[in-house]
Amino acid sequence: MRPPEPAAPKSLGDPEVLAARRALAHAPHVLPLRVLADRIAAERGAPVPDADPLDGGVDARLLLLLETPGPAIVRTGIVSRDNPTGTAANLFRFLAGEEIPRGDTLIWNAVPWVIHAEGAPNRAPRPAEMRAAAPYLAPLLTLLPRLCVVVLAGRVAGEGAAPVAALRPDLPVIRVPHPSPTYVCTSPEVPARIRAGLAQAAVILRTRGAGNAA
Repeated sequence: MRPPEPAAPKSLGDPEVLAARRALAHAPHVLPLRVLADRIAAERGAPVPDADPLDGGVDARLLLLLETPGPAIVRTGIVSRDNPTGTAANLFRFLAGEEIPRGDTLIWNAVPWVIHAEGAPNRAPRPAEMRAAAPYLAPLLTLLPRLCVVVLAGRVAGEGAAPVAALRPDLPVIRVPHPSPTYVCTSPEVPARIRAGLAQAAVILRTRGAGNAA
């Protein structure tokens, strides 16, 4: 049984909440993703954070791809809208605003391993890192049989549009800006585009229905 959803963003900043979430790391709906993450970590020689067990895991109908785990991921080891960062807090609010059920979602990264040296500032993945990450998209999609829509957030994730279309031509692919405060605060157009993209994804989820997923 999954715990109730936290009522506010940044809830994984609470050590008790974080401990409870980590205790679910081997729940059946996220265990296959943990196996994939372990494989990637071994092959790339870098940590790969867990999928959030409060989300849908392999039952997800919406895959939301971000760019890469930020330096702050070492605090939790989980890719989550509940992380104590500005990006996660924005994502929490955007998803809640479009009333997309948590159990329908999986948040992952286009480059899923940590690329930052300890103590280094955040940076975008390099082209070589993006190329190295490309082969991991197919096994990820294979783990998601109920997937209905893919949302790509940011420039790096957006590079996955063509590969997703080639691997799963049945899936609608929606591109939105990255939810980082750096981008969201640049112009009112940025959050508006994120909301519009997630609203489109929400319509697809409702239209296809839980029983009509691929």
